[in-house]
Amino acid sequence: MTGSTADPEALRERALAALLAARDRTTLLTTCVEESELIAQHSPLMSPLVWDLAHIGNQEEQWLLRAVAGRDAMRPEIDPLYDAFEHPRAERPRLPLLAPAEARGYAAEVRGRALDVLEKTPLRGTPLTDAGFAFGMIAQHEQQHDETMLITHQLRTGPTALTAPDPPPAEPFDGPAEVLVPGGPFTMGTSTEPWALDNERPAHRRLVPPFFIDTTPVTNAAYQRFIDDGGYDTMRWWDPAGWAMVRENGLRAPLFWRREGGQWLRRRFGTVEPVPADEPVLHVSWYEADAYARWAGRRLPSEVEWEKAARHDPVTDRSTRYPWGDADPTPERANLGQRHLRPAPAGSYAAGESPLGIRQLIGDVWEWTSSGFLPYPGFSAFPYREYSDVFFGGDYKVLRGGAFSVDAVACRGTFRNWDHPVRRQIFSGFRTARDAGPTETADPETA
Repeated sequence: MTGSTADPEALRERALAALLAARDRTTLLTTCVEESELIAQHSPLMSPLVWDLAHIGNQEEQWLLRAVAGRDAMRPEIDPLYDAFEHPRAERPRLPLLAPAEARGYAAEVRGRALDVLEKTPLRGTPLTDAGFAFGMIAQHEQQHDETMLITHQLRTGPTALTAPDPPPAEPFDGPAEVLVPGGPFTMGTSTEPWALDNERPAHRRLVPPFFIDTTPVTNAAYQRFIDDGGYDTMRWWDPAGWAMVRENGLRAPLFWRREGGQWLRRRFGTVEPVPADEPVLHVSWYEADAYARWAGRRLPSEVEWEKAARHDPVTDRSTRYPWGDADPTPERANLGQRHLRPAPAGSYAAGESPLGIRQLIGDVWEWTSSGFLPYPGFSAFPYREYSDVFFGGDYKVLRGGAFSVDAVACRGTFRNWDHPVRRQIFSGFRTARDAGPTETADPETA
């Protein structure tokens, strides 16, 4: 792990703020429904909310109290219950889980002790404490489970439990539909971001041919044209496994959509509403994104292409932390942190666009790429194999960019998410790309 030269007290304050923000969100997500909703399993794909709550506390205890502070285990007998690898999600409701009040009390007690550890621990000297990494890792872990709990809230039936204002209105986007990303090398990944996770490391150079990429994510209106053109009935657009999924499950549209009264409706956190034409399409699998791209005569961008579009400044030849530069996200730059419970219209957030004019690369919807989840050259598992290493290979596809459901602490230009290509309950969308032809680029090495 690469250390940071930042002021230790500034790092401590950053860690404290990240931990407190995560806990505030966890509290919101677990107090807005009745106890019966916390212990129920709303989908076999998801854990009961109360499992996530206690798991958050257990991970915090294991890493901050035991690994960093060297303290004895508070409740070692519950470790197996909250080991994500020992018990699949579908089995967790049958475990002797902590009841909601007990889970809250356990997480609160762990947090009180963890803040004491943060106050007294020098943020240097070991890989776990250097630049406050362990504290940042735990804040990210909690926010990732908050996103998981938000997915559970979307899957649950019943009255609305969560509310949030809509994204602010934006000027209609009148930019080009696609932009050229020049060919050439760029630096992918990071060796300097202090809280970057192991699969984001190390920084390395990649050579990318020129390509075109959508300026904004694909919208609901564009996806409806695919549906109306028989997209779900035409085998040639689909990967064979995706076509089998469509036929076996009778898929006709993205998850949570239904046709009624001559229009498409969607269910969003307990509210049924017309599908907004100008929002990025949401809740589509990799197979659906790939089929749309083929239908449109395009393809999904590779992970390398996506990161170059999101981070490379062609003027300075630098890879920045975010599309807009190195400054942290703000509400003017990206739709993050569950401030809103929906994506903003495509073309929003002009302050967050890349040097090439590409918008919404961070926030709004996770974006599927064509790439499988693999380690970077020189990868080293840290601090445990189960975060990334055990997932490399298989059928996992990489998603990039984060969504409205993601907190800024767990979202940056190098951040990598991954899931099975069948997944639709996640807050996933996409944008498309295409190769640049010989006459479409001024790059002398490729023209």
